[in-house]
Amino acid sequence: MLGSMTVRGLLLAAALGAALAVPLAGCGTASPSSPPAGVDELVIPTPSPDPADFVAEVDNPWFPLEDGRTWRYTVADTAGTHDLTVAATAGPTVAGVATTARVSREAGRRVVDWYAQDESGNVWWFGREGEWQAGVDGAEAGLVMPAAPRVGDGFRPAYAEGVVEDTVGVVAVADDQVVVERRSDLRPGTTDQLTFERGTGLVQEEQTTGTYRVVRLVG
Repeated sequence: MLGSMTVRGLLLAAALGAALAVPLAGCGTASPSSPPAGVDELVIPTPSPDPADFVAEVDNPWFPLEDGRTWRYTVADTAGTHDLTVAATAGPTVAGVATTARVSREAGRRVVDWYAQDESGNVWWFGREGEWQAGVDGAEAGLVMPAAPRVGDGFRPAYAEGVVEDTVGVVAVADDQVVVERRSDLRPGTTDQLTFERGTGLVQEEQTTGTYRVVRLVG
């Protein structure tokens, strides 16, 4: 069971201040081990997800993925401004777990990510089409949104050596909004700040250090 194992964590870079990072999995994972962190009773990333721990729908209020729902964003970066569309639909079974797909289309590029929600309401990232998937070549599903995020919580959204090595820390929580900061050892000098609204999901993503890029929800 996801909720029955001991949590271990990895501290985020010092620039995250008090926000703790990455509770990690037990022995045998490729991820480095470290002291306990803020998301209780979870192994993150998880080397062996139990399909019985997961439910059919992703309805976490901070990261809802209702089948058929769409979101429209504008993206401003060094090349100018363009559109980004996101749609939720049924996904494949990954590591034995039925997933929901989040399909993004931006500037002619299509990206498909797979997510699943556990019975406690936490949302996990199980892979990206054509790049990595949990259970293959040592890749592990990680946490993208806790059921009840708290300032100071930290976690890995996934772990695939050389592909996904992000750490995320929760830096602000209000009744209707959660803000997290994301860094990666694969993108040194870059920090992303993501804002989620209750019932909507991601409403803004901004690179606060590194290359200029701002994504804002418009519909």
